[in-house]
Amino acid sequence: MQLLDIGANLTHESFHHDLDAVLQRAHAQGVTRMVVTGASRDGSEHALMLARAHPGALFATAGVHPHHAVDYDDATDAALRELARDPAVRAVGETGLDYNRNYSPRDVQLQVFERQLQIAVDLQMPLFLHQRDAHADFVALLGRYRDKVPGAVVHCFTDTGEALRDYLALDCHIGITGWICDERRGTHLRELVRTIPANRLMIETDAPYLLPRTVRPPPAHRRNEPMYLKHICEEIARDRGESVEVTAANSTATAEAFFGLAPVP
Repeated sequence: MQLLDIGANLTHESFHHDLDAVLQRAHAQGVTRMVVTGASRDGSEHALMLARAHPGALFATAGVHPHHAVDYDDATDAALRELARDPAVRAVGETGLDYNRNYSPRDVQLQVFERQLQIAVDLQMPLFLHQRDAHADFVALLGRYRDKVPGAVVHCFTDTGEALRDYLALDCHIGITGWICDERRGTHLRELVRTIPANRLMIETDAPYLLPRTVRPPPAHRRNEPMYLKHICEEIARDRGESVEVTAANSTATAEAFFGLAPVP
């Protein structure tokens, strides 16, 4: 069983001391490829560095998360464009809107999101997207660009059925994380995941965040790792009423097509 984690924050400081062991544990659970999320200029450079150091196993995205939108300038835009031209970088992002924390003013978030949408248009690359508490503005702006880019995935989807239908209507892919395993706030996803077409569903850990609450025994350090993607896949398969092998094969094939990766023999 081959699994592909479409969103892992392997540049996070918690992985600095044992990344090789993390990758080995992931591989032992069938997670042979991971897309390292770039969420800032420096983070995107680091993600590419990791991808270059682990060719064929790690790939990268290049973008600026809405939390960091206030740091975006012309030099950042130029740097992202340069990074995105590297063959190891497979999507523009993580970009989007976050009105939950508002670490950056909303008008700045909108401007920076649109600049990154334009990068994806210019370079004809898929988008790796973030949205929290900003659905109306997010869909309105994305809708103006969606038919100009080859693909878009709403990463770490946790929203409502209405939001899901809006994204699918825009021909977006949907990334599901261990949030689905959270009995306090993710139970609605167990119903919604059944309605996502197989060729639009991808799975991710968002490590080191969102450790699935159903992992037993829970690790003492509470750090999520790509190795737990198998657990997430098993939970999703149960909710969809299909075998874990089918969920794994479909989500992996979908991710390969989205990111332009050749199937692993």
